[in-house]
Amino acid sequence: MPDIRQAKILILATDGFEESELTVPQAKLAQAGAAVTVAAPQSRQSKGTIRGWDKTDWGKEVAVDTDLDQVDPASYDALVLPGGQINPDKLRLEPRALDVIRSFLTSGKVVAAICHAPWLLIETGAAKGRDLTSFSSIRTDVINAGGRWHDKEVVTDHGIVTSRNPGDLDAFCAKVIEEIQEGGHGARQLAA
Repeated sequence: MPDIRQAKILILATDGFEESELTVPQAKLAQAGAAVTVAAPQSRQSKGTIRGWDKTDWGKEVAVDTDLDQVDPASYDALVLPGGQINPDKLRLEPRALDVIRSFLTSGKVVAAICHAPWLLIETGAAKGRDLTSFSSIRTDVINAGGRWHDKEVVTDHGIVTSRNPGDLDAFCAKVIEEIQEGGHGARQLAA
């Protein structure tokens, strides 16, 4: 997939996503020419939207393009997982969300997780033996799952892109675009 303008990108989130960690990648990837789809589980509060968290309180609502149950990972080139504390904690309790994430991971497609979203990489067995970063409060979780944690704005390991917080969004988005344009990263093994 050498051209970002041909890419189809899935953003997987639910209520409680860190607002900027969804809306900034959504806008930047669309501005680069990618087709961006937001998917959410049906367990969300509203049928057509998910509600963000903006620093200290509920934020804006974002339209949901498709229900998680309708997602076919084969139709997308990359997956973006926004953080916030609430969003990834809810998603790791959704078996279908974990299945979709595993599908992207094992197929070698780009998977990008920011802030607390590396919890989802841990839950799917993708952290073991990988270089990652995350929000500093889950550093120990990453290490305990076998990951090598780095305090850098963006870390990439075979097409898995991670960043720490909203302050890293420019580097995060640029690296996601770069990794998509590099193409497939080969099949990945996940820890049991």
